[in-house]
Amino acid sequence: MINGLQKLTLLDYPEKVACTIFFGGCNFRCPFCHNASLVVKPRNCEQIEEETVLAFLRKRQGVLDGVCITGGEPLLQPGIEDFIRKVRALGYAVKLDTNGYFPALLRHLVETGLIDYVAMDIKNSPEYYPVTTGLSVLDLSPILESVEFLKTCGIPYEFRTTVVEGLHDEERMAEIADWLEGVPRYFLQNFVDSGDLIAPGLSAVPKERMQKFLEIVKEKIPAAALRGISA
Repeated sequence: MINGLQKLTLLDYPEKVACTIFFGGCNFRCPFCHNASLVVKPRNCEQIEEETVLAFLRKRQGVLDGVCITGGEPLLQPGIEDFIRKVRALGYAVKLDTNGYFPALLRHLVETGLIDYVAMDIKNSPEYYPVTTGLSVLDLSPILESVEFLKTCGIPYEFRTTVVEGLHDEERMAEIADWLEGVPRYFLQNFVDSGDLIAPGLSAVPKERMQKFLEIVKEKIPAAALRGISA
């Protein structure tokens, strides 16, 4: 189900002029999710026919370079591979945003040449994944598998963590750094209240602590950086 189309973005796909396509539904319930309606009640959100999106992409050939596919969690969508094939057939590069919980499908899409760039969310250090994803029990093995796959997948990828006051601290940042040591791209982005959250009352981390977190992760991930004006 396509629940949104941002017709132009200069930020979501590195070095590409792109659009962003939003798919509803997610297997996580992260309290800080800024697309709560899209995750919890996608059928109550705007619904766009696939052909409408493809018609838009046909008109923008030669203007846009890439398409960002995001959610929710797009790999939950039946027919996502067929949709990506149609996008690729129009000549677009494809960036996938994912939470990493479907490693077999992720591997298949990458190894069949359908994905050009992957951005995977790292919610927290492994021990704190359940509380950060809003789940009482979580099998972490799919997440671990996706991380290890991306490290050797042969296409550009990034990991990123949305940092939230009360969910992340110096110790957890150090644990994430140990886990992801040496990856080429890792971004910390400060929480922003979109007004459409799963859990209210959350807040951003003060800028000086964001800088401290960056210093911690750079010890193991020298290429780590802050992303977003609120950082």
